[in-house]
Amino acid sequence: MILDLEGTLTVGEDCAFKSMSPVSSFGVVFEDDTNTGYLYAIDNNPNLEMMILDAVHIYNVADVTDKQKPCSIKIAWTDDGQFASLLINNYCHAIFDFKNQLGYCRNAFPPPNGEWSDAGERIPLTDQLINELLS
Repeated sequence: MILDLEGTLTVGEDCAFKSMSPVSSFGVVFEDDTNTGYLYAIDNNPNLEMMILDAVHIYNVADVTDKQKPCSIKIAWTDDGQFASLLINNYCHAIFDFKNQLGYCRNAFPPPNGEWSDAGERIPLTDQLINELLS
């Protein structure tokens, strides 16, 4: 795994963190808009406008305990640049699989948008699935 981004996040504060694949125009953006936290899969092709491919829900600010405490945020990529992982306080909250056009998060919300992924339902991210995807 390649650690591409490492920073500090305070839940409920307006912020965005962007990380790009080491080998392609794909990337991810984590955004807290003061109400929710989402991770977006993007295509940042220099010949086109940045396009959001998919989005997965990370949290509702109102539901986070200890939101006033700063958290560590990390985004890591597999060496081939096909998988991006979001870790908050070293806990994996989401993974985007760019090769198979699939997004995974702990609560499996929202459903895939149908344009990037034709998967019928989003599969919840579990520790077992993380091991399967990243091994």
